[in-house]
Amino acid sequence: MRRISLPLPALLAALAAMPAHAVEPKPAPERIESAAPRAEGPPIPQALRPAEPGTAFVGPPLPASVAPTAAAGNGLPTLRPAPVPVKLSQDPRPAFTADTYLATLRAAEAYRGIAEAGGWPVLPAGPAMKAGDRGPGVAALKARLAASDDLPLAALPGDVFDSRIVEAVQRFQSRHGLPESGLVAARTLAALNVPADIRARQLAGSARRIAESKFPFGERYVVVNIPSATVEAVERGEVARRYVAVVGKRERASPTIEARIQNVNFNPTWTLPVSIVKKDIVPRQRKDPGHLAKMHIRILDGYNREIDPATLDWSTDAPLRYTFRQDPGTSNSLGQVRIDMPNKLAVYMHDTPSKGLFARDDRFHSSGCVRVADVRAFTEWLLQGTPNPDAPGGPTPWTAGDIDAAIAAGVRRDVRLTRHVPVAWVYLTGYATADGTVHFRDDVYGLDRPDAAPLPQPSPDDLVTSSIKKPTL
Repeated sequence: MRRISLPLPALLAALAAMPAHAVEPKPAPERIESAAPRAEGPPIPQALRPAEPGTAFVGPPLPASVAPTAAAGNGLPTLRPAPVPVKLSQDPRPAFTADTYLATLRAAEAYRGIAEAGGWPVLPAGPAMKAGDRGPGVAALKARLAASDDLPLAALPGDVFDSRIVEAVQRFQSRHGLPESGLVAARTLAALNVPADIRARQLAGSARRIAESKFPFGERYVVVNIPSATVEAVERGEVARRYVAVVGKRERASPTIEARIQNVNFNPTWTLPVSIVKKDIVPRQRKDPGHLAKMHIRILDGYNREIDPATLDWSTDAPLRYTFRQDPGTSNSLGQVRIDMPNKLAVYMHDTPSKGLFARDDRFHSSGCVRVADVRAFTEWLLQGTPNPDAPGGPTPWTAGDIDAAIAAGVRRDVRLTRHVPVAWVYLTGYATADGTVHFRDDVYGLDRPDAAPLPQPSPDDLVTSSIKKPTL
């Protein structure tokens, strides 16, 4: 069992040898280091990087696909790989279990002890450290890794960045949601330099936020850890599949909720909130009378009769009296699948026609709802045990082919799960698993600050799932 231990004499001696004038480095822009050391030279634009099917998440491999870009000199469109979601950890331990509260409280106490004993000093800024390097910087790195129990004390002597250090860095990166490259670049260095007292505060805050939870942990459930921007499908105590997600931006934060997934909606329609009609649709329609038609949005009256946009005065608020509904299809802002989980805040999980954000490290861009990469595989997992009455030869369990066929039909279809799946959206910036392993994520909403004010709860009228624009990859 791993645990956080207080610094021992050998560790204290190593820490004392570090220079007192070390300066905390500034974090790099929101682009975490890649899963492998970068080659020398300018970075390759994301759009030109080769796709790596099957490496973006736990689950079935992604199909290789391409998307057209601007026309080449010969008049033909050039092709580029579609963005591939970022690679996630393969750790089978869920972020939220029945043991999380007590384990996180114990970890908070251990980190307070480290802070009270002097914590760890700041590692100095400098070039990225990698396997084969040596010198005082490597010795300081080893002492820092030992302080958080990522490196055994027996490995402290010496100043060479050997295989044991690579493994320790990868362990640290895994616990902090960083690519497990073994390379100490800007984002890893910034995480190493977060003081122990702040880490203790994160753990205590996370424990406080789940203290009153009555979540019904069972054989199958779903966890969305908002700071991680991930979705975990948990089965028999382990993460069966983990998916990249896009969650709420700070000004429209995803809330913490506990609910049950009850239905899957194939080819959903989307009824636009009044706020979006007022702030987005009306101004666009004034400039371009064909905007609604391009986005497949219909106007309906109180009797569900379609209204011709040309009959409305767009210079007034008259259009706001009507319902605006987007047809099913590839341009629908909910994508091709909506995961229905009734709750008082009217948030839910869904697909999206705009896949590009799944390839980013910074995935806090929605307005409350959660967008899921590879939503078809997630849907297949949710529908396990639910029969498909339209299957050839009679009702049989849903398959990936059945899901593809339901989507290809192009009409809305609602499928009720035979057994509802509990789902929890949690905000854990620091948490510990039952074996004592401690994890951290960035406090994207600032809830761990001592003066943090509660975030405003989203209104169903303000929930925006995607931009009302032509979808982009």
